[in-house]
Amino acid sequence: MATVRPFCAIRPRQDVASRVAALPYDVYNRAEAKAETLREPLSFLCIDRAETQLGDDVDTYDQRVYDKAKSLLKKRIDDNTFVQDKDRCFYIYELVMNGRSQTGVVGCASIDDYVSGVIKKHENTREDKEIDRINHVDRLSAQTGPIFLAYRRRDDIKSVLDRVKKTVPLYDFTAPDGIVHRVWAVREEAEVAALCEGFEAAGAVYIADGHHRCASAVKVGLKRRQQHKDYTGEEEFNYFLSVLFADDELYIMDYNRLIKDLNGHSEEGILDKLGQLGDLSQKDRAYSPAQKGEVGIYLAGKWYGLIFDRSLIPADPVEGLDVSVLQNNVISPIFGIDDPRVDKRIDFVGGIRGLSELEKRVNNDCAIAFSMHPTSIGELFDVADAGRLMPPKSTWFEPKLRSGLFIHAIEE
Repeated sequence: MATVRPFCAIRPRQDVASRVAALPYDVYNRAEAKAETLREPLSFLCIDRAETQLGDDVDTYDQRVYDKAKSLLKKRIDDNTFVQDKDRCFYIYELVMNGRSQTGVVGCASIDDYVSGVIKKHENTREDKEIDRINHVDRLSAQTGPIFLAYRRRDDIKSVLDRVKKTVPLYDFTAPDGIVHRVWAVREEAEVAALCEGFEAAGAVYIADGHHRCASAVKVGLKRRQQHKDYTGEEEFNYFLSVLFADDELYIMDYNRLIKDLNGHSEEGILDKLGQLGDLSQKDRAYSPAQKGEVGIYLAGKWYGLIFDRSLIPADPVEGLDVSVLQNNVISPIFGIDDPRVDKRIDFVGGIRGLSELEKRVNNDCAIAFSMHPTSIGELFDVADAGRLMPPKSTWFEPKLRSGLFIHAIEE
């Protein structure tokens, strides 16, 4: 039983929403983030990555960065770049990429559900990345980046979404990357109640993307409970900003692997070893696997496909993932990379960059590339339900949620 409730969003004025909306803070390095804020001074990245507004000599995690973020948010509220809804609402958020639509519900999920495991995770988090967002959320007293959650489709929730999407949207714009963003407010009491009841009946909810943001928001909430021993549980710091999507709405892309050297093997030796693992065949063009249990391979200017022998694919929800099968049968024993989290000889490229990026890298600074079949949302659910964790870089979700369209204030 998941508790998801409406909130009074701080959000951009309609005429500036397209300028404010920004890709997540962690898809940019510092130079890229600064360039983006110079291109668009209203970009929410100015607040999410406030070091862009300070000198290059100021460390990304300096306290002055979080102070600057706080002052910028206040300034934009004061000058009415942002407004706050007076009534608690849910919001419907639709993203359209290449003609494919996915629609989620924007609301606030319970930190207690995260602690108890009703909200399930499938990744570990890094302390340094958590601390950054803890400092950001705590200093702003606001959550600015929504957590990407998933649930198993429910007709009662979808019927509300379908009805509301027939009305006039609050926002309707196309971002520079071509993604269409539309937002509607759910204000009718009966529809708000229907969404609350639908999520209560949905059972488990899963973190699809945003594990660090989620863990940070929860830790700030728990910290504020310690600071306010008389808390009731109704305070806003007990909840965190989320967008919840039904499983059949989501699009997961491949997350591909690049290795920088052949670990002393010849190209012929690598192909011989791969051929012992299943059905290896050369392809006449860039190759993306057509099925689970298959990988594409780019080596020495040629593409291959390898269908792993079924005996190499365990029934275990983690070990049976394609990324695990590749790691356990190829990357570790052949290339000597036992811990892909820390080994500098392996790199990862999201499928959004295409197979041409793999060719470019192999022709430039890497030795071999593996194109993956995308992990399915069902596999993600199975891993989380088993209380297990996925290997690093197992899923790449597109399109990315924009930051700045919804802000959840957590003032005491």
